Amino acid sequence: MKKFALFVFNGDAMCFIHVLLNALDMHEKGQEAKIILEGASVKLIPDLYRTGSLLNPLWNKALEAGLVAGVCYACAGKLGTLEAAKEQGLVLLGDMSGHPAMLPFRNEGYEIITF
Repeated sequence: MKKFALFVFNGDAMCFIHVLLNALDMHEKGQEAKIILEGASVKLIPDLYRTGSLLNPLWNKALEAGLVAGVCYACAGKLGTLEAAKEQGLVLLGDMSGHPAMLPFRNEGYEIITF
């Protein structure tokens, strides 16, 4: 089984839809996929949980499948979504000066893909 860590830096909703679609597709085809929200993507957190949002149904599927590894602690703090991330129970990642490090994922055999 291949393992993929999808680091999402882009805050564009259309880009994020493709991240979700790819992670779900990988999962459905027997691969392991993890989504890590970094950079501007953390600004999407409120929209991910908003009923009626384009992102909401796919986000819920990704959550149910256990595909969301977490959210950048530093970026969520700087961009004003830290409390929203905490309220939703998202894992806050910050092992590299407040940001999620890629190396632990590489050490666990994940191929890194950035968006």
